[in-house]
Amino acid sequence: MRMMLDLAVHQGEGCVALKDIAARQGISKKYLEQIVPLLNKAELLITSRGYQGGYSLSKPPEQYTVGEILRVTEGSLSPVACLQYKENTCPRRGECATLPVWEGLYKAITDYLDGITLRDIMENSAGGGDYCI
Repeated sequence: MRMMLDLAVHQGEGCVALKDIAARQGISKKYLEQIVPLLNKAELLITSRGYQGGYSLSKPPEQYTVGEILRVTEGSLSPVACLQYKENTCPRRGECATLPVWEGLYKAITDYLDGITLRDIMENSAGGGDYCI
């Protein structure tokens, strides 16, 4: 999330090198190198190779939701395994007294995270040029 936000804040500067993001955010460059393939595969980033290469967002910050980014980097946001997929195939789903609790929590999580964009975070943050979360 911090990498994507850093790219959003520095979007007017062209491609941003991972070493620069790592330094500004206090994150290991090796860790960022593990996340980049996930974000590339989901087409959330544009990659530029070579001298002065780096990464940039593939769309404007207001078109990225926190939920979208977390699903790509972390997987399902589901609080329980039976809600990870569109169809709940749990053999206990018809008799599970706690299922409505987990469904309500899952809806609250997804509604909240899908309602926040990178632009929202940028606009609600204090600070200047070197954005640090």
